[in-house]
Order: sequence, then C-alpha cells, then structure tokens
Amino acid sequence: MPSLDFDKEKNIFREFHAENRSLLEGAASLFESLIGSLTADVDGLEAPTVISRVKDREECIKKFARKYQTELEEKETPYSIRDYITDLIGLRVVCYYETDISKVVNILRDNFEVIEESDKSAELESQENVFGYKGHHLDLRISQQRAELPEYKRYRDLRFEVQVRSTIQDAWSVLDHKIKYKKSIPHELKRQINALAALFEIADREFTNIRILTEELKENKAEKVKSDSAGTSTPIDVFEFLAVAEPSFDGYQFQGFKADGFVQEINRWAPTMDASEFKKVTDDNLDIVREYTEYQRDTNGNELNPFTQIRHMLYLHDKEKFKLMLYDNQRNNFESWLSERNAET
Repeated sequence: MPSLDFDKEKNIFREFHAENRSLLEGAASLFESLIGSLTADVDGLEAPTVISRVKDREECIKKFARKYQTELEEKETPYSIRDYITDLIGLRVVCYYETDISKVVNILRDNFEVIEESDKSAELESQENVFGYKGHHLDLRISQQRAELPEYKRYRDLRFEVQVRSTIQDAWSVLDHKIKYKKSIPHELKRQINALAALFEIADREFTNIRILTEELKENKAEKVKSDSAGTSTPIDVFEFLAVAEPSFDGYQFQGFKADGFVQEINRWAPTMDASEFKKVTDDNLDIVREYTEYQRDTNGNELNPFTQIRHMLYLHDKEKFKLMLYDNQRNNFESWLSERNAET
C-alpha cells in the first residue's frame, strides 16, 4: 500500500527494481528490436537509430524526490515511487532529419497504445524568445492485439517512454546536460547559452533544407538525362551519375557516399567527361558487360556489383583513359573473355 514514509517507499522500490531487473531489460531489448523493425523499411524515411535502457534504480529515486515528493507530502497524498517513474524503461529514436520525427511518431501511434504524449518542439516554437531541447515524447504500452502474442504477453502491463529526436536535437540534449548552470545565472551567460541553442535549431533546419535541395537537384538532373539534354560540357557530378546509373540497375540502392567517391574517380581519369558522354558509356556497353557479368557468375561464381560493372563499361569506352579503373587481373580476365567472344562471333 502507498504511504508517506519515504524511507519505506525507497526500500520497496529498490526491491521491486532488483526483482524485476531481468524482466525490464528483456522488455527494453524487445521494444528496441520491434521499433527498429517498424521504422526500418518505410518509404521516405531513412532508418533511424533506436537505443534502449533501463533507468538506474537510484536515479529513479532521485527523480521522484526532485519532482514529486515535496508536493505529495504537502498534500498528504500517499505514494508509491514506482507509479511516478514513467521512464523506467526508456527508448530513444534518433532520426536524421527533423521532418522525419512526425513519421516515426505516427508509426508509434499506429502500433502501440499511447498513454501520454508531449511535443516538446511545438511547445518551444510557440515561444518566440526561447530556445532549447526539442523532441517528441510518448509514454506507450504494448497494443492489445500484440499483447496476445506469446513473446509479448509477459510485457503487456509495462509502460515505457520513447523520445523521438533528430540527430542534431539529440546532440544538443547531450551537450545541454553538460552545462551545469542554466537558470539562476548572470545575464551574459544565459544569453550565450540561448544563442548556442538557437544555432543548433538553425543547423537542424538547414540540414533538412539541404536534404530537400538534394532531392530537387536529383530530380532535375534525372529529367535532363531522360530528355537527352544532359550535356553541359562540365564534369559529371554525382546527381548526373545517379540519373544515368540508377535506371540501368533497377532495384540497386546506390549509397550516396560511394557514388560520390566513384564520380571523383571518374573525374580524375576523365576530367572532361560530362553526363552526356557518361550516358553514351552505358548505352553502348551495358549489354556487353551484363553478358560478361553472367559469365563470371556462371563460370567462376563471381558477382560483379554495379560499380564494378560500370568500371568495365568505362574501360570498354576508352581503354587508355580508364585502364587503371580495373585491377590487372580484372583487366586481363575481361580482355581474355572479349577475345573469346569476338572469336566466336
């Protein structure tokens, strides 16, 4: 039964925490895996990072004493510490972009029972002169439907908190906790802290704007390539490369940083190659290289990934310029296969 005896309630909570530690850790791990799966393959959402933890026992007691104890005892309201620790199981979902937060929140609403919800970003943005931590918090429970499944039954009554943040919001939260004095401080220090928080907010917005601009550039370059107006007499850039390469390898996800590095390599060996010439490279040589790729797979069990296939196409296009795009053994094997193929035809 709840009481007003703080020492008694501390001991009860400590016993509860110790006895249920393995249950809480199992739940945290399962919820982390589930949320990770739910957010992994969603159109328009880069899979966020999901982290879980069970709150330290003594930290729970300190939080209760700091936030609730005085008021409850003043009102003579009996309490049980466990009832006031809603983040005993806590998860953090870190998205790349601020605009992804609402997508993750909707997924959580659709798949869990929402007990309580708090939009820290909306609260902060309603005040014109205040900057600080932004994010979206939800107190959740396993949905009734999922609670009937054997692997979730033992966790059906557990409440857990999920904090959804952008990468930059998460970084600010970590740094903000390291700032020891923030409120009853001199004006000049408070102003500097607020300025820093504002810079993080601007960075979050600009990071999102870069993403939007990147997508717009990709679309524009793709349209130009489709309409055969890709020739610009300027070295091919990564957006033009992807506009040509992606349709040739439908379903393959070109990782941005790898494509970027590959284009730099092309620029190094052929500084004047533009998007139009690169399109000619694939148009003229794709079928031959696909044939060679099948030969390598069937004969030697080798899989040539799209980047390696493009290397072979570039070599066929200009063997002198792109000689070093292939290793010696790759080049020798390819030349040997070309000789046999030409002899047969």
